[in-house]
Amino acid sequence: MSHTPHELAEEFPDKVELMSQLKQSDAHFARLADEYHEINREVHRAETNIEPMEDLAEGELRKKRAALKDEIWAILSKA
Repeated sequence: MSHTPHELAEEFPDKVELMSQLKQSDAHFARLADEYHEINREVHRAETNIEPMEDLAEGELRKKRAALKDEIWAILSKA
């Protein structure tokens, strides 16, 4: 599979170590990161037509990914 864009390490490169620590110490953060990763992969598969989906469904996944990213950023910026 090709490189998946929008991975958290690329979105927040200066927070990679903090994200790793939080994944181990904060169950809520770990769940958010896992959900973001899963949805990001789904969006990528849809964009590359590996698993095509209707535009509306893809748009909803993008919105959910953005909301998760915002929530993750809120946690990272306070840590």
